Amino acid sequence: MRPLFWLGMNYLVTGATGFIGRRLIDRLLKDGHTVNYLARRRPKNMDSRAAFFCWRENEEPPLDCIPALHAVVHLAGETVVQRWTAASKRRIGDSRVQLTYSLVNAIGKLTYKPSVLVSASAIGYYGDRGSEIQTEHSAPGNGFLADLCVRWEAEATIARQLGLRVVPIRLAVVLGAGGGALKPLLPLFRAGLGGKLGNGSQWMSWIHVEDVVNLLIFAATQENVQDVMNASSPNPVRNFEFTRSLGQAVHRSAILPVPVPALRLVLGEVADHIVASTRVVPEEALRRGFQFKYPTLESCLAAVVNAGDYTNISASMVS
Repeated sequence: MRPLFWLGMNYLVTGATGFIGRRLIDRLLKDGHTVNYLARRRPKNMDSRAAFFCWRENEEPPLDCIPALHAVVHLAGETVVQRWTAASKRRIGDSRVQLTYSLVNAIGKLTYKPSVLVSASAIGYYGDRGSEIQTEHSAPGNGFLADLCVRWEAEATIARQLGLRVVPIRLAVVLGAGGGALKPLLPLFRAGLGGKLGNGSQWMSWIHVEDVVNLLIFAATQENVQDVMNASSPNPVRNFEFTRSLGQAVHRSAILPVPVPALRLVLGEVADHIVASTRVVPEEALRRGFQFKYPTLESCLAAVVNAGDYTNISASMVS
């Protein structure tokens, strides 16, 4: 079956001002699609070909103002990497669960509904699982993030009752130039101040941002993709391997470990999420024939660090 991609689709993107969202919009426009996006305010330097619609947290998104949509890619959500308090947990939860509820509710009121909702989730769904390999069929873990991801995905999948194909995308640690997990790490490693977290034995599941964008489009356009997909490289690594590879990529030693108690002192409860061991593989993506451009950490880091990838990204790409 010829994928919908060939028809020239009308997309709606939420979370469009973030690290992934901006790259996704650039790619969709480059490929000749129509793009609309929802945000609290029109961002600077966004391509003018993408149509802006204002969406404030306590309001329903104005989908009735947008011409008939083919696909919705829902990426909105407050970062989890912050000190967790009762208030911040509530904000993080509302920015995922409540916004997803509002979006699906607005879709339900449309006369002409999109065919597919691709909705971000996270590998925090699996919790801290040691060396056990996690696939899309693994059970959820325990803790704040795991519980949040379960509720988040549940709100998205309600759209199936409206006739939409729904694909939750569980994002691993996203690596790329100008943002993502490497934004704070690269300066430290370039200065020779990088090091493993704790003993470094915990598993890290990661993915290059370009592969994230490709996978989002794959999920939106392949009609045989019907359920959850892990957005993670086929080759997760242990933290000490990641540390060593990043040090080698920037030609610096990485020998200053960060003790977990010190990390907890600085960051609080979220430190346990940062050092959690989650060994995720993208079983569904591979089974469906998705091709990773950066399947290995070495190829990913080379693309990020080498001249032309890290230095040429505009500051506007940083979420």
